[in-house]
Amino acid sequence: MNLWFRVAFALITWRFRSKLDWSQVGKRSYRVWPSDLDIFRHMNNGKFLALFDISRLDLALRSGAWQHWKKLGWYPVVVAETITFRKSLMPWQKFDMESKVIGWDDLAFYFDQRMVVNGEIYTQGIVRVRFLKRTRGILSPAEVIEQGGDWHGPIPVLPEWVKNWAADSALPKGKEPAPSNW
Repeated sequence: MNLWFRVAFALITWRFRSKLDWSQVGKRSYRVWPSDLDIFRHMNNGKFLALFDISRLDLALRSGAWQHWKKLGWYPVVVAETITFRKSLMPWQKFDMESKVIGWDDLAFYFDQRMVVNGEIYTQGIVRVRFLKRTRGILSPAEVIEQGGDWHGPIPVLPEWVKNWAADSALPKGKEPAPSNW
């Protein structure tokens, strides 16, 4: 339930925060709430991915891209993500979430998202995002950039390891059976 409060808070407060270009790093501060905790009394691993979602929303809202995408009937969906945990986030601990587009390929955008405490990365995730049309269909990153808002700044070069991760983690297309080595 607290995620709905955080979503509502993001939707209300983005107007009062600095504007960003979606080529910049979006930064937002959070605190670990008691409802974020698991049985081991640290932030539950499922909460991290949900906070990644809210932070990408914040970046899109503050850049004006979200409003433009909404008018066009477009929306982003996560198609893959990987996360690495370095240190636990404990009750009431304050942390910053940093979100940045690190590149794209022919099919998707890639975000680097980090939870940082006093300049130290506690958690880092790579998130692969595609855009869909409400009227059905998939948009390429080139279409999103061309029609959905300008990209300001240098075009990032997607790291080779991220390309490899995307290829290695992809599921078969269509109705092909998933490979199994069980």
